[in-house]
Formats: sequence, C-alpha cells, structure tokens
Amino acid sequence: MIEYGSPVPAGADSFAHQGFTPIDSLALKYTCQGPRYTSYPTAPHFSEGAPVQSYLDGLHDSKVQSVAPLSLYVHIPFCHDICYYCACNKIVTRNAETAVEYLAVLQREIELQSALAGKNRPVTQMHWGGGTPTYLDDAQLTQLMHLLASHFQLLDNDSREYSIEIDPRTVDVASIALLKGLGFNRISLGIQDFDPLVQKSVNRIQPYRQVARLVESIRSHGFKSLSFDLIYGLPHQDEDSIFQTLRKVLSLAPDRIACYNYAHLPERFSSQRAIDRLTLPQPIAKLRMHEILCSTLRAAGYVHIGMDHFVLPEDELAKAQQIGKLQRNFQGYSLNMASDLLGLGVSAISRMGDYYLQNERDVDAYSARLKAGELALVRGYRMTPEDKLRHFVIMNLACNLRLDFAECTARFGIDFHQHFSRQLAALDAMAADGLLRLDADSLRVTSQGRPFLRNICMVFDEFLGKASPTADPIRYSATL
Repeated sequence: MIEYGSPVPAGADSFAHQGFTPIDSLALKYTCQGPRYTSYPTAPHFSEGAPVQSYLDGLHDSKVQSVAPLSLYVHIPFCHDICYYCACNKIVTRNAETAVEYLAVLQREIELQSALAGKNRPVTQMHWGGGTPTYLDDAQLTQLMHLLASHFQLLDNDSREYSIEIDPRTVDVASIALLKGLGFNRISLGIQDFDPLVQKSVNRIQPYRQVARLVESIRSHGFKSLSFDLIYGLPHQDEDSIFQTLRKVLSLAPDRIACYNYAHLPERFSSQRAIDRLTLPQPIAKLRMHEILCSTLRAAGYVHIGMDHFVLPEDELAKAQQIGKLQRNFQGYSLNMASDLLGLGVSAISRMGDYYLQNERDVDAYSARLKAGELALVRGYRMTPEDKLRHFVIMNLACNLRLDFAECTARFGIDFHQHFSRQLAALDAMAADGLLRLDADSLRVTSQGRPFLRNICMVFDEFLGKASPTADPIRYSATL
C-alpha cells in the first residue's frame, strides 16, 4: 500500500529513467473516438418527446411505489472561474443570487421527484457533480443536504457511497470538516495537472501545496476514499511534465485515480477557444503520455480496473472486480449502485427502470418548467430487449473484464455465438493482438488489453455509425 506523504515508489522512478518502450503499432491501430460507456445506449441517442411521455404515463398508471434502493445524482452547474478545457454543463458567475434562485428551483424538483420515485427508498449511492458543487457556501450545502434528507431516505452507515466533486481552489480545511459532517464519505479532487505552465494555459492555478493541505485534512477527517482526476493532452503537456505530475500525485497517495483524455472541441465548447491549438500535444505524444500514465501507475502498485481508472489493490473497487461485483453508471465505477439512478438538476440524467431520461440542459428552460409545476425532463430513451442484452455485455466487460457466453444465453434466451457471430469475428483480430482471450464459452480481457477496453466494448455497440436523433454529429473523446 502507498502511504500518504511517502516518496514515489522506486519502481515508478526507475521505470521513467530507464526509458519507455516506444509507442507500438497496437496503440496506433486502435486509437479512435468512442464512448466511455457510463450508459448504453449512450446519451447522444436519446430523443425528445415519446420516451419521456411513455415514462410519465407509466408512472401515472402505476399504483405501487418501489421500495428498492435508489442512487441519486445532483448537478450544481456553477463555477467562479472558467477552466478553458472544461466540457461540462456549467455557468460561470460570481453573482451569489444565482445559486439562491437555483436552489429554490431544485427544491421544487426534489419535491416532485420524491413523490414519483418514492421517498422511502434507501439511497445507497449519491454523488454531487458540476460545475463545482462547492460553489455553494456552507449554509447552502447544508440546506441542500437537508432538503434531500427530508424527501429521500438517506443512510447513516458505512455501506453508503456519498461522494462529491471538489475544485481544490474553492474549499479550505473548515469546508472539509463540514462535508464530513453532512454525510459525505468520498471525495474526488479535480487535479488535472500540477505543472504551473499547464495550469496557467487552462486558467486553473492550484499549487501542489494547496492540494497537499486539503489531502491532509481529508485524511484526518476519516473519509473512506479519496480520488484524483487527471487529464492528459492539455496544452504544454509533454512526457516529462506528465511524469512530474505523477510523482506529486503518488506522493499524496489517492485511493483512486482517473486519467481522462482531453478532447479539443472548440466548435462545441466556447471556453476551449481560449486554448492555442498549437500548444496541444500531437496524437503520437498523447499516446506516449497515456503509456507513461499506465506504466507509472502500475509500477507504483495501482490496479488498472479499466476505462481510465486506477485504484490501489486494497481498494473496494479492485476487490469487487476480482469477484465479479463491480458496477458502472453515470457516476463511474461503484459497489452500491442501485438499479435506479435519479438525476436532479439542470442537464442531469436518470436511469429509471427501462428508461434513460435527461433534464433540460439550459438552466432557464429547466427553471421555467419547474416553476410551472412540471418536471424538467426533455429527452430520453426506452431500452429494447436487444439494448438490455448489449448493456449487459458491455457493462460486464467494462466492470469485470470478462463475459460468460452461457450466462448471456441463459439470461436472454439467445444463442450467443449465432447472435453475435459478426462481433466474434471482430474479436478474433483483437485476440490475435493479445488484447483478450477468446474461448469457446467466454471472453477475458488481458492485462495488455485493459488500455483498449473501450475499443473492445465498442464491438458490441449497435449504435456506432448510426445518426443521432438530433442534427448534431456525434463526437466522442479518443479511446487512448
């Protein structure tokens, strides 16, 4: 186990200075754009109108509310400052009244959704994201948690997973104590990169010492888990700077590390237009950074569980993967994911039964709907039996790195080999490249194949290459 404050493990340091293996043909062969599979089908295939109405009609006809566990996601869209790389649905403002108005509208949504989804369902998992949830002041954070506790059955035991995303620039030691007192037991820090030039180029200045003080406070308050989010492919990053960032990250010993590939889409995200494209690493350089990330973290003892995520071997996620119990949804990898996920706030996405549902993405439209006394749901998708089959396949691969063909056959009443004959032919080529082991009855992702997990899942995605219900072209981030 890596202890907080310990030096970087010798294996990681020597690995860097011995020189990395050059980017091989596999990385070049499989690099493409693809989904991260926090859902299947993915959000670009949601449509307006019929799916939402069908869901609401079903609620109206049902006379029995579920008592099954529930997951909650709460979206707080506000930020004090713009981070140029950001592709989240956010509102940059220093007008404190904006948050007051938003909480009033959010309260109305909480009341409506509690009455429909069921207020007696135990909330086993909850995540606050943004934007920056800690944009809210202490009183507002307390107010929001009280609202949720008044309308849903929040838990007060060690089995819960209650997490919050934090911009380190927005909190201090007192804030950490408050979050612990409110019931959060997991924290995710948006680190991105520790290099001063990279931070300046993306307008996110947060020195290492500032983050280290927060980590010390998080550890002292006994949070169950600490995660770091990193991004590679940012302006001015290179192989040396990414390794130096990793050295600092490893010295702080987070339990979990997510390494995301920066997708530069200035035509879609106006803030990215502030980034000089000539300062962005070239594709080959990004591939090499990815190799450095994977190799350095593995040398430091982290387990690559898949989909850009690394955890310490004693972490619950690593243990869950070993026994085939790891789960994944819009909140990422988890243990206590309920079958239903209720999203609250502007642009939030829910998974309720057979339905995916998304709120209005414009905050004014979201507010207007709720002020009129109606839900802000605007887009959705109703899963077909084929979707459920492919969801099962993709999530088993994404979470547990294996797939039992007989289990699929028994669960869904299909002949797996016949149903997926085309996909199995494509997997043969991946098996020949060493990314997976393909037997008569099963598929297992190899250690070499873990960085290519999104590519393997994409083989079973029936929607890739199809047009979205909207006029906008579908753009995903690069798989490597």
